[in-house]
Amino acid sequence: MNRRRTRPALGAAACAAVLLLGACTQADGAGAPAASRQTAPAGTPLPAGTPTPAGTLLVADFGADTVTFVDAVRGPAGSVTVGTAPYGLAVGRDGLAWVATAEGVAVVDTRTRTRVARIPYRTDTGPAGGGEYRGGGMGIALSPDGTRAYVGVNVPGGPGVLEVIDTAGRRVTATVPVGRRPFDVDVARDGSEVYATGHDSFDVTVVDTGTLRPRRIEVAPYGTEGGLGSWLKPHYAAVRPADGRLLLPFEGERLAVVDPRTGRVTVERMTADTHQHGTAVTPDGRLFVVGTGAVDEGEGPSLTVRAPDGTERVHPLEGPHEDVAVSPDGRTAYVTGGFTRDGYWNGLTVVDLATGTTHRLPAGRRPLGIAVLG
Repeated sequence: MNRRRTRPALGAAACAAVLLLGACTQADGAGAPAASRQTAPAGTPLPAGTPTPAGTLLVADFGADTVTFVDAVRGPAGSVTVGTAPYGLAVGRDGLAWVATAEGVAVVDTRTRTRVARIPYRTDTGPAGGGEYRGGGMGIALSPDGTRAYVGVNVPGGPGVLEVIDTAGRRVTATVPVGRRPFDVDVARDGSEVYATGHDSFDVTVVDTGTLRPRRIEVAPYGTEGGLGSWLKPHYAAVRPADGRLLLPFEGERLAVVDPRTGRVTVERMTADTHQHGTAVTPDGRLFVVGTGAVDEGEGPSLTVRAPDGTERVHPLEGPHEDVAVSPDGRTAYVTGGFTRDGYWNGLTVVDLATGTTHRLPAGRRPLGIAVLG
């Protein structure tokens, strides 16, 4: 299908110009009707000093300055202030969460639910603010041994930067130029490379963790026509466990499979027919992809579960969503309702992957990044 190739959408500048007319707004900030938002009871905060139970969800509240701990049954169980407009987060085996905010990378001890540090960026991103195009950290990932955190920093109006953080010293040790608006950061299973997905530059930047030399791979299965105004750009990636290739979904129609060693990009068919954002992959090789809804034509929001053999099951969702995490037993998916564009809502959709049934759970304010705590 190529219907989207000739219809680029509005970019940042154009969207800002027409926002007064509502052209870039899909729904109000609350998202779905009130009745559908009340399908799960509000959670009860845990008493101070209570250890955080395994299986608790941690979400980054892009619409606030907090991360929220969410009981997967009851709902919110307390929040911690981290900094302006937190976006992505990564949690280490030691229980420390590394949260990319507009002001720096916050470090949260998830066992005690306290912020223990905030590391300022070395890169000047301007005044801290909110909104889809705000400067500061976006995607973030940890090295397999936990000694480094890698955060993609958006620099409004220019190329992005990958900042390397020494997790023991809690300081930035290096910066590497990458693509524009690095939505996602991923790390090779052996820790030898870092991958920064440049949304506005149609690319993935491969960074050798030894030399810190960057190498650009264009990922544009629809081409680059429309430039910054195109909708047809990469958002999030996942590293395939079987071979280390990168999986980048586009529009519920095409899956770009990138060999980071050779730079070769192949394209496989997808079936959801919807604009796609967040991804996750499980150890058994299943790929989870969040669909936010059609841009011009196509289907509504969904969660695609793609098996290693390419077969897909598409779970319809109500309202736009952004990112996804999967329970350790692989039976449940949690999809954040925050969304980087307007139309977000303040909660999660919980998907039973065996039956396909879903229900909503309140969870912080405009939640984007999500992790399941061990």
